[in-house]
Amino acid sequence: MPFRTSLLPRAPFRPAGRFRLLPRSGAAAGMAALALGLAGCSPVVSIENADVPQWQATALPSAPGAVNQDAGKILNRDRIIREAADVPAGHYVLTATCDGGGKAFFAVSLDGEMLADAGAACNGSRETTKITLPAAGTVEISASSVDSPLIYAYRLASGE
Repeated sequence: MPFRTSLLPRAPFRPAGRFRLLPRSGAAAGMAALALGLAGCSPVVSIENADVPQWQATALPSAPGAVNQDAGKILNRDRIIREAADVPAGHYVLTATCDGGGKAFFAVSLDGEMLADAGAACNGSRETTKITLPAAGTVEISASSVDSPLIYAYRLASGE
């Protein structure tokens, strides 16, 4: 490619195809239209107003044999902790789900000793984690997120 020696300005940039540059005042209108279009992608019901039992009934229904389960809303970054006493030793499966965007985290401990960390993407899918309790004791499960608000549900049930 030859070196350009002309001091004359180049022709103004014109995008090809159907795209065109918007003038400054049109750019603000374009951004507003884009924001309105993206608003259609957000959930119809806000997390703050969600009916947790109704959501849980389809997202992660209760199951027989669950030793620890919970569902609720995480509206800030505080951990929500639930415990179950006298859980027998054995193999278990933690199933977790959440909605609202981002990710929820679940920590499982036995008598204060951390056993497992699990996470779930808040897109309605179910995530499972296998957990072995080496001895009977009190199982504590905490739910947290930095992506609040969101709605979550989990269940720890026998995996045998």
